[in-house]
Amino acid sequence: MDEATPVEQVRSADGTPIAFERSGAGPAIVLVGGAFNDRTTTRALASALAPDFTVFGYDRRGRGHSGDTPPYEIGREVDDLAALIAAAGGSAAVYGISSGAILAALATAEGLPVTGLVLFEPPFQVGSHVGVRKDITAQLIELIAVDDRDAAVEVFLSAWVGLPAESISGLRSLPMWGGLTAIAHTLPYDAIVTAGGHLPADQLAAITAPTLAVDSTASPQWLRDASRAAAEAVPGGRSISLDGGFHEVEPATLAPALREFLLG
Repeated sequence: MDEATPVEQVRSADGTPIAFERSGAGPAIVLVGGAFNDRTTTRALASALAPDFTVFGYDRRGRGHSGDTPPYEIGREVDDLAALIAAAGGSAAVYGISSGAILAALATAEGLPVTGLVLFEPPFQVGSHVGVRKDITAQLIELIAVDDRDAAVEVFLSAWVGLPAESISGLRSLPMWGGLTAIAHTLPYDAIVTAGGHLPADQLAAITAPTLAVDSTASPQWLRDASRAAAEAVPGGRSISLDGGFHEVEPATLAPALREFLLG
């Protein structure tokens, strides 16, 4: 899958156009990205899954070729995912990463026709990690209101991701920094979805779809603990750890685990 892949579009309940790419053949799976992600971020995983699934990678609202109708509400993002699932034929598996995993879980808890749910390191704060990372939603909203995108990216990377100042300084000198600032206006959306890291146990308990939480062996302990806590909060939920890097697992390792869980 490359830039030649046709970009399709659905309309969400509020009329917002949501852009997506479709690839592969088989049961449908929708990939939900996290902060700084658009549909290009999930292409490698989509390619790895395409032999067994019809894969839908999409631009969450405000990103890529999707529209963005204010005011932002989580419910509108749930509607966006519902529109994607409808385009997929009326039901689909859903895979979400980071804040996208939280969104996927909340949408599934709302009763969307999800056949199987996979959550990769939803950034909840549980156990001894509660309160370590402060809610930066208001700060991000203020920075975006004055269009200080550089500061918004810095706040997110330092206060939430936990990168040291020297690492952020190094990133600012790289071409990728422009990509981060270009999508910075959606960081408040991810912060709202994340809700300061609070684990919504009651909502997770309402999920009836088979659920798997995945963490990387090289991720910080708070994210690994969050994945396991999410699985424990979902009735019948399971969790696994895969060899990977910081908040990521290569598609060659991740895709077989998704196939095994979703297809048996």
